[in-house]
Amino acid sequence: MAPAAPRLVLGLLVLSLCCEACKKVIFHVPSELEADKLVGRVDLKECLQSADFISSSDGNFKVLEDGSVYTTSALSLSAEKKTFTIILKDIQEQVEKKIHVDLVEEEKKTPNTRHARDTVLKRTKRRWGPIPSVMIENSLGPFPLQIQQVQSDTAQNYTIYYSASGPGIDQDPKGLFYIERETGNIFATRAVDREQYPSFQIICFATTPDGYSPEVPLVHTIRIEDDNDNAPYFTQDLFEFCVPENSRPGVVVGKVIAEDRDEPYTLHTTLKYRIVSQTPPITPAFSLHGDTGVISVLLPQLDRELVPSYTLLVEVRDMAGQPFGLCTTGTVVVKIEDTNDNAPTFKQLQYETRVEENRVNVEVLRISVVDLDEPGSPGSGAVYEIIRGNDDQAFEITTDKNTNEGILCVTKGLDYEAAKQRILVIGVNNEAPYLLAPHSQQLSQSTCSVTVHVLDVDEGPVFKPCLLRLDVKECEDIGTAIGRYVAEDPETGNSEGIRYRIPPGQCNWVNIDDKSGEIRTVRVLDRDIGEMRRGQCNITVLAIDRNGKTGTGTIQVCIVPGNKNFPRITQTDYIMCRDRNPISLTAQDGDEAPYSAPFEYRINDRRLASMWKLTPHDDSSWYLSPKGDIPYGIYEIPVSVIDNGGKIGENIVRVNLCDCVTPTECDGRTRQLAGGNVTLGLWAILAMILGSLLLLLILITICGCCGTGVMNRQVTDDCANHNLIISNTEAPGEEVMDHNIIPLQSTCDQGGYGVKTGEQQTFEMVKGRGHTLESVKGGGHQTLGSVKEGGGQTMMDTCRYSYSEWHNFTHPRLGEKVHLCRQDEEQKHSEDYLLSYNYEGKGSLAGSVGCCSDQHEEEALDFLDQLEPKFRTLAETCIKR
Repeated sequence: MAPAAPRLVLGLLVLSLCCEACKKVIFHVPSELEADKLVGRVDLKECLQSADFISSSDGNFKVLEDGSVYTTSALSLSAEKKTFTIILKDIQEQVEKKIHVDLVEEEKKTPNTRHARDTVLKRTKRRWGPIPSVMIENSLGPFPLQIQQVQSDTAQNYTIYYSASGPGIDQDPKGLFYIERETGNIFATRAVDREQYPSFQIICFATTPDGYSPEVPLVHTIRIEDDNDNAPYFTQDLFEFCVPENSRPGVVVGKVIAEDRDEPYTLHTTLKYRIVSQTPPITPAFSLHGDTGVISVLLPQLDRELVPSYTLLVEVRDMAGQPFGLCTTGTVVVKIEDTNDNAPTFKQLQYETRVEENRVNVEVLRISVVDLDEPGSPGSGAVYEIIRGNDDQAFEITTDKNTNEGILCVTKGLDYEAAKQRILVIGVNNEAPYLLAPHSQQLSQSTCSVTVHVLDVDEGPVFKPCLLRLDVKECEDIGTAIGRYVAEDPETGNSEGIRYRIPPGQCNWVNIDDKSGEIRTVRVLDRDIGEMRRGQCNITVLAIDRNGKTGTGTIQVCIVPGNKNFPRITQTDYIMCRDRNPISLTAQDGDEAPYSAPFEYRINDRRLASMWKLTPHDDSSWYLSPKGDIPYGIYEIPVSVIDNGGKIGENIVRVNLCDCVTPTECDGRTRQLAGGNVTLGLWAILAMILGSLLLLLILITICGCCGTGVMNRQVTDDCANHNLIISNTEAPGEEVMDHNIIPLQSTCDQGGYGVKTGEQQTFEMVKGRGHTLESVKGGGHQTLGSVKEGGGQTMMDTCRYSYSEWHNFTHPRLGEKVHLCRQDEEQKHSEDYLLSYNYEGKGSLAGSVGCCSDQHEEEALDFLDQLEPKFRTLAETCIKR
C-alpha cells in the first residue's frame, strides 16, 4: 500500500490544481515523470473561448483540447522547478494567448499505513494505456459493439470500478459510447459518420469503491476509420472556358476541379478525370489531364466559323479511377473566340450613282461588304477608304456602325463644266489587324469601283477667288480705288449682265460699283479710330445674274500701317552744367515699322550747328553736345527728326548751359545770350544793372579806405617772419622770436585753412576743383601774398581783400558744398571737402588776425596802441617797437 500513497496525493493535486485562464499555472509533480503521464488540466476556455491551435513550447509536453497536459517522454526534474508555455491561437480573430505552466517538485510525505502493502507489489504488465481504438465508419453492428477494453494493474490489489467522460459519452453526441463499470469494456451503441466525427477523445477513470484513484485519468482516443461512402463532386455545376480560334495544340483552355469528403490522402479521395463525350461529335478537339483536370487544345485548327463552341461531358472517379470507385459527371462549355482571320469582301465590284453639281454634304451611295468573322466584333467592323479618284477631296466615305455599310458623300460641290463624271476606287479593311490561320495564304484587300455622274444645273455667278484680300494704306483719301472684284457665270464663262452690291449691316469702309465691281473707300481708314483698331474687316459681296441667281464672295479689307505721324522728341528742355555732359535726345513716332525708327537727327540753324553737334546713340536716341567752349546761356536749337519713311518732324530743343555743378543750381539763375536765337529777359537785364551798381559802390568804398591809410602804415619786416600761433593761455605769453612757426588761422567756419609751406604763406579755399581766392582775382592757383621781385628784396602785396571779393568767392561754393553734403547720406562729400590739418588746440577768442600780421610797411599801425590789454601781446608780435 505504501507506493500507492504518493499516487493518490498526486491525483488529488492534479484534480485540484486547475488554474485560471491566462494566469500562471503551478503543478506539483514528482521528480520523475513517466511518458504519457497526466501532469494536470488547464481550463483553456476561460483564457480563449475558441482556440483553433493549441501547442506547447516544450516538446516534452502535449496539451489536449480539454486542457489536459501529458508528458510525451519520460523525464526527471533536474531542478526543483520546470517552466513551459501553452500557446492558444484563434486564426479567424487573429488572437494569440499564452498560459505559463510551472512544474514544482512535490514534497516527500510518509506513506499512509492503510496502503502500506502497496510497497511490496510489483507491476509486471501495463494495461492502463491501450492503443487508440478504431471503429469502422457506418458499421452495421450488431450493437452494442465492443471496440476496446481498459484495465488497471491495480485491480490485482483493489476492487476497481471503471468510468469515462467526454464526447460521445456525456457530451454531444451523447450516448454513443459507454464503459462497463466492472470490466472496463468500451461499447458503441450505433453507427458513426466519419465526415461528421472523425475521432473521439474520452477520459477513463479507475477508482476504488471508497473513491481512491490508484491510476491517473486515461485519455483514450477512438478513431473512426473512413469508409468510401462519399462520391467526388465538381465545385461548379457548369464550367465555361474560352480559347481563341486557330490556337496551337497544347494551349491550356481551363481546369476543372472536383472534391471528395472522404479521408484525405487515401484511395477514397484519389481522383481521376476523363472526357466522356464531346458535342459536336467530330474529331476530338480537347484533352483532359487525368490527375490535374487541366483541359488543353488537341485539334490543330479550331475554326470559329465552323464550330463556334464545344460541349464536353467530363467524369471524375475516386479510388484512383478504378471501376469500383464512386464517380460524378460534369459539363464543360468551351467557346471559340473570334480572330480576324477573314477579310471583308464587297458584294458588288462596280457601282454607279448620280449627283447634281454644287451639291454639298449629300449621301450619294451605300456600299455593302461580307465578312465571315463574328458580327459586331473588331474583326468584322469595316473601314472604308477611297484609294483613287479623290485628289480634290470632294468625296468622303464613312461606316454605318449599325449595318456595317459604307456611306459615300459629297463634301465639295462638283462642277459639271469641269468633269461630267468621276470614277472612284474604294477599298475596305477591318478595324482589327489580320491574324492568319496556320498554313493559310496572305489576305488581299477587296476593292470596288464607283462611277459618279455629275448632273448639270443652272448655277449662279461664282466669284474667283472666293476670298479677295485687299491691302489699303492707312489714311488714304476717300474714294481711292483699292481693287476690283468680279464674278463669272459658270455657264457662259464671262461677267456680262452681272450686278454687284454689298448687303447692309457690314462695316462701311468701302463700296463696290454695281456694274464693274470696282471697290473704292468711303471713309478715311485710320487704325487709331473705333472699329478700325482691329486692322481688318470681312465684307460679303453679292453677284446677281439676269435670271436672279446669286453668288457670294468675301472681300477682306486690311489696313496697312502708313507714315501718318511725325516723329517728335519726347523732352525738349534740358540744363547742361559746366561738366557739359552730352544730352540724350529721344524721339517717338506713333507709326509702326517700317515708318518709325531708326531716326535721323539734324540741326537746321547753321550758326547753332557750328556750336553744337549730334552723334547717334541708338535707333531712337542721339546725343547733343557742344563742339567747343561756348558761352553760358540758354540756347534754342531747331532739331529735325527724320523717320524711316522720310517724314520730318521739327522740334525746338531748349538747352540752358549753366555754370553749375547740379541742374538744381540753375533754377532762376540762368544766363541769357544776346543775338541770334539767344535773348536776355527783363529780369536778367535788371539783375545785371543792379549788380553793376553794387560792384561800383564796393570799389569806391575800397579805394577810399586804402587811400587814407596807405601813407601811415608800414611793416618793417617780411610778413613771413611774423607768425601767429594759437595759445590757450589767457595771460601774456612769452615773446615769440622764431620766424618759421607755421601760422594757423581760425577759418574753419569759412571752409579755408592757412598753411605755410617752406617760405611761402598760402591762403587757399578747399574745393573739389582747387579754386583759391586769388583765382577769383586774377586766375590760376595763387598764394595769399603774391611774391614780387624788385630791388633784391622780397616784397608782399597787400593781403587785405574786399568784402565783395571774399563774398563772391565763398558764397556760391559754400552753397554747393552744403547742397552736396545734404544729398549724400553716407557723408562722402564732407570727407572730400573738409580736410583736417594739424590741430593745435582751442582757438583764441580774439578771432583771426590775418590782416594784422601781413601789413605793408607803408601802412600805419597806430591803431594798435588803442587796443585793449588782452590784444597788446598780439600787437607786439605783429610789429617791432
